[in-house]
Amino acid sequence: MARSNDDESGKNKPLYMISVAAELTGMHPQTLRVYEQKGLVTPGRSRGNTRLYSQADIERLNLIAKLTDEGINLAGVIRILDMREQAEKRNKEIDELRERVRELEDEVHELRMREKITALTPYKGATAEQVMRGLLSSGGEDDDKEF
Repeated sequence: MARSNDDESGKNKPLYMISVAAELTGMHPQTLRVYEQKGLVTPGRSRGNTRLYSQADIERLNLIAKLTDEGINLAGVIRILDMREQAEKRNKEIDELRERVRELEDEVHELRMREKITALTPYKGATAEQVMRGLLSSGGEDDDKEF
């Protein structure tokens, strides 16, 4: 169960050695090793292969501690973390889809405006694009102008 790839303002930057991570979470370093072995957390590694925990790892470990303190076993914690990650992915997808819908709505609006302008503008043999360019360049001031 690896942590998320997105780097929200450096939250995933490996910073803390295992002793500091243990201190920050109130856990024993051996507990952190066990959690890594079980896939609950995936700390980065230094060039010398030292475990380095990010702020996101610390937050995840604190959530694990909270869940286990509430009596949830590690299998349950793994399931909860997985469901949480899936929900975060879905929420991100929903946000991306909403943004795309907004973009498409803007495009449809623009096309409808072009249709209205084209329908109201007499153009003798000119394309809609030529009419639009003519309207935009003249500011619509030359009503008698032939295209």
